[in-house]
Amino acid sequence: MDTNTNVTQASSVETTITIGEWILTTFLMMIPCVGIIMTFVWAFGDTKRTKPSKSNYAKAMLIWYAVSAILSAICWSAMASAIATLVNSIQ
Repeated sequence: MDTNTNVTQASSVETTITIGEWILTTFLMMIPCVGIIMTFVWAFGDTKRTKPSKSNYAKAMLIWYAVSAILSAICWSAMASAIATLVNSIQ
């Protein structure tokens, strides 16, 4: 029974992402085009090379990107409509 406990502990240590890896991850995500590409790679790429927690984080970020894009489109549409109404009222 001790052997199984040690294996479980060793496997959980293996999948832990270090502080250095998180620093590199956040740095890469700050670079405009590289960040989006790497987010897709981490989310849907090779599961052997990407740790599960980083993959889950990337998937969550893609969801936030989608929500942000939708809200931005709604805001831009509202502003365009307000400007069009303002221009029509001036004429």
